Amino acid sequence: MSNQAPSTLTPLESVSAGTGPGAGIDARFFPEVRAGGFSRYDGTVQFYARVNAILRADAVALDFGAGRGVSHIDDPVPYRRQLVRLQGKVRKLIGADVDPIVKTNPAIDEAIVIDATGRLPLADRSVDIIVSDHTFEHLEDPGAVAREFDRILTPGGWICARTPNRHGYIAIMNMVIPEALRRRTLHSAQRERKDMDVFPAFYRLNSSAALRRYFDPSRYDHCSYTWDSEPAYHFSSPVAYALFLALHAITPSALKTMQYIFLRKKGA
Repeated sequence: MSNQAPSTLTPLESVSAGTGPGAGIDARFFPEVRAGGFSRYDGTVQFYARVNAILRADAVALDFGAGRGVSHIDDPVPYRRQLVRLQGKVRKLIGADVDPIVKTNPAIDEAIVIDATGRLPLADRSVDIIVSDHTFEHLEDPGAVAREFDRILTPGGWICARTPNRHGYIAIMNMVIPEALRRRTLHSAQRERKDMDVFPAFYRLNSSAALRRYFDPSRYDHCSYTWDSEPAYHFSSPVAYALFLALHAITPSALKTMQYIFLRKKGA
């Protein structure tokens, strides 16, 4: 999602391992995948387990960048689908996206199509938790989005986001590899990825410094961290998979592939 229409650009962003052709390789390196369909490093389980811990039954939640609900439609692992599905766990779940396809999302209570102004048609202090999964990398104007989040979020409310770390190898490859090669690489590495789920990436709200800039620590508690899930771009090669695992093992925190963002608005 971005404030542009979907593009044929192919950002090299992490996806949940354990799905599609790579699932067999995941199980080869992590035998626990056979017990439930996910590994100890599963990025979706890691992120949504914490989101679920924050949820309240009386809360109003916003899924920012909800799209067509790909996680509910395409993920073959029932446990992950149950974790990702927030509908029914909160009083109301609103889905917002620039793409009208959000109106077809089966897992939200209300759909909002964001217009060219970027303003969310929601009242001030009306949302208790904002969840945004693989959207922050697509924000062309993070300042405008941050101001809208701050406006609609209640004191004590949470912003929860999963996004590639600007300083991790996934984001770096996406920024330096030419577009044509990037497209071929993504389609070779992730054949299950649909063109409708690919958007341009800008990486302007994908670092600790950017988060502090747009969400002032004097007004927000920063509880974020970086993470490496299973390798996503191994081309079904056990050798490549093992090499990426070795890289993950020695990568310092600042260079991990993913940012798991948890920000609490002060005041309650």
